Amino acid sequence: LFHESDYLRFVQLMCNKGEGLLDYGDTPAFKGCYEAAAYCVGSTLKAVDVVLSGQVDHSFNPVGGFHHARRSAAAGFCIFNDAGVAIEYLLRVKGISPVAYVDMDAHHGDGVCYEFYDNKELIFMDIHQDGRSLYPGSGFAYETGEGEAVGTKLNIPLPAGSGDPEFKKAFEMALRFLNQFSPRFILFQCGADGLEGDPLTGLRYSEEAHRFAATLLHETSHRLCEGRLVALGGGGYSPDRTARAWLQVTRALLRAP
Repeated sequence: LFHESDYLRFVQLMCNKGEGLLDYGDTPAFKGCYEAAAYCVGSTLKAVDVVLSGQVDHSFNPVGGFHHARRSAAAGFCIFNDAGVAIEYLLRVKGISPVAYVDMDAHHGDGVCYEFYDNKELIFMDIHQDGRSLYPGSGFAYETGEGEAVGTKLNIPLPAGSGDPEFKKAFEMALRFLNQFSPRFILFQCGADGLEGDPLTGLRYSEEAHRFAATLLHETSHRLCEGRLVALGGGGYSPDRTARAWLQVTRALLRAP
């Protein structure tokens, strides 16, 4: 649904080989990498399906959120873009449109942003560390979509050192943007690498940022799209702090709206 067939065959080939790189240097091949990455995609699709079927109101796949992979390439530790697959699944298979994608990972979700840059059915909001100081070097405020999709993409870069106050202000801006549309499903990439002390980034969030975002997005999902909300993991390289942040997401989804 999302990745090109030549790329899928390339990953299978490299998986069987069990060594080498899938991109320019960040994403290594290893025995079982194809199956492992496909499992993450399948988990996200399962999360979407159990919400669509009404089995649960919301779901959370912590082993999802691989938002850098492009249709034809791996990137930034991401082999397959489960969020991209889920968006195509919702739009093309289930006929659900528009879909909203909200991303709070410290790194810009370039694999989602640019692969749907001209698609007006994907409402995209991303709060991240400024691309001038962090991989992948993208996600600037002037990038708002193209063609019929101009105005459906919102990028909010924050300077290194930004903490909870700056994030909350940005997230409230993202919600005002979202309220202009009528999404029928919300995907929430809640990467935890923006937490203070993460070894790969320069943001200074506490777990309160995740509680705040998940709580407001939970309430918004019930107001706009019958509660249809799936959370995905993402980055987070301080394991204990990441676990505490994602516990806050889980608690928010379990509360009554």
